[in-house]
Amino acid sequence: MRHPSKRRIVVVVVAAAALALASCTRAPRSAPAARVLASQAFLADIAGAVAGERIAVAALLPADTDPHTWEPAPRDAAAVAAADLFIVNGAGLEAFLEPLIEGLGSEGPRVVEASAGLVPREHDEDGHDEDGHDEDGHGHETDPHFWLDPLNVIRYAENIRDALSTLDPAGADAYRANATAYAEELQALDRWIVAEVARIPPERRLLVTNHESLGYFADRYGLRIVGTVIPSVSTGSSPSARQLAALVDLLRASGAPALFVEEGADARVARQLADEAGVRLVTDLRTHTLTGPDGPVPTYLAMMRADVRTIVNALVAP
Repeated sequence: MRHPSKRRIVVVVVAAAALALASCTRAPRSAPAARVLASQAFLADIAGAVAGERIAVAALLPADTDPHTWEPAPRDAAAVAAADLFIVNGAGLEAFLEPLIEGLGSEGPRVVEASAGLVPREHDEDGHDEDGHDEDGHGHETDPHFWLDPLNVIRYAENIRDALSTLDPAGADAYRANATAYAEELQALDRWIVAEVARIPPERRLLVTNHESLGYFADRYGLRIVGTVIPSVSTGSSPSARQLAALVDLLRASGAPALFVEEGADARVARQLADEAGVRLVTDLRTHTLTGPDGPVPTYLAMMRADVRTIVNALVAP
């Protein structure tokens, strides 16, 4: 997908379009008359931490939604068009926006990629991962899951801070202070994860997942990715019989204790593989999605803590 930051989004909007976004969120009284929309809930939460009380941030995707399989409706195009600022993850994650972008002009909201400036990992078609870039790039796809390393989210906060400051110059000092405070929370989260992962015996620090999503997490915290059920950074791909057989062999040979599947994903193939390899199946990771405000993981920070507990408990347990 072409990066959204290189294009500006616009849809021909009727008056109801503005109401569509206004119904998603109510801005605080102190906020300027600006509408900020993020592509998904974890981005809206990060942006909300930076925006503070000045601007409310809405999410395009509802809670408990897999961005790899979601398809936009006409009302979603209207919501994007009505926004003044649209925050996306970038690095190819928002492939679901391709139908929305088709035919758009140049009068839409400013688009900011939260991950801009971060160097992506690459994932090749055989299921191997590497940092940096292949010389010709053939057979590789960029891994967009930067946010699963909390230190990368400091860059997200900085990029969002700058975008909000451009949109609302009077609030620049507040956005700067909020981004700094949030960076401190992210650093504290990072230290906590380091301590939690240290509980895992080194020989058990092995990850097998249903698709390639935990590469940045593994790189940061010293885990090794043994393999994935779906050999792609997206859940939209399908594994071959040869790849599935090879994964069973890898599971058996590596001694990986568990196979991890995101909550809400189809776990039938993973369950079969786990049974054949004799490993535990864990199905409640939330690498992409938050719950609603009354759920157990309403924020990015809560999501990361819950996932780390899930991973550590599965790998520590005999």
